[in-house]
Amino acid sequence: MKDTVTVVFKCVALFVIFAVFSASFCWAFYEQPLDVVQQILPTLDGIRAQLPSGYLLETGGTVEDSARGQNSIKAGMPLFLVVVATLLMLQLRSFSRAAMVLVTAPLGIIGATLFLLLFRAPFGFVALLGTIALAGMIMRNSVILIDQIQQDIDAGRDRWHAIIDATVRRFRPIVLTALAAVLAMIPLSRSAFYGSMAISIMGGLIVGTVLTLVFLPALYAAWFRVKPDEARTSEG
Repeated sequence: MKDTVTVVFKCVALFVIFAVFSASFCWAFYEQPLDVVQQILPTLDGIRAQLPSGYLLETGGTVEDSARGQNSIKAGMPLFLVVVATLLMLQLRSFSRAAMVLVTAPLGIIGATLFLLLFRAPFGFVALLGTIALAGMIMRNSVILIDQIQQDIDAGRDRWHAIIDATVRRFRPIVLTALAAVLAMIPLSRSAFYGSMAISIMGGLIVGTVLTLVFLPALYAAWFRVKPDEARTSEG
């Protein structure tokens, strides 16, 4: 079990490192609207200096809207985290299990980054909204799985078999709900405005769901130090 958990953690760590590198590459290689604006602004200094008194030359359009939207997200993020943590505590009734769910939230970033690179879509404000929504979807799957594990343990199953059986039983509901969400995003992915959001959700759900079903059981076993000996003891 120890070797299996170690392998799973190493694989997920490599995926996370690759996602961070890919995201950095995405930002560096694909120019964002703000980058283009920053390159153009210095060339407008001469025009701005020749404007009559009372006239201004300011940045607007999508860049202004994006900046306004990002500021609103930053302002509401602390409240969002508090509400999510409170709801997780009410549902799971455990600091450890709630923290475990929060740890799985960034797993969707891996798939979102891969799909944005694959479809050459920019990571703008709309894609950021999709990534935030994606974190909620991944945490929902984690809550379903962790709650089922706890129900099996409360029913008298040993923790080793509870982890295995809960993962097998919840595999179909989790995969089907994720697949339904991915299919629902396909028409939206062709939209000029919401396309990047749909692509980030589709990629994040596909990869994040797989990683959740593989990584979360191993994380649960490592977190609570579950060993195969418990299964043999209960059978004996």
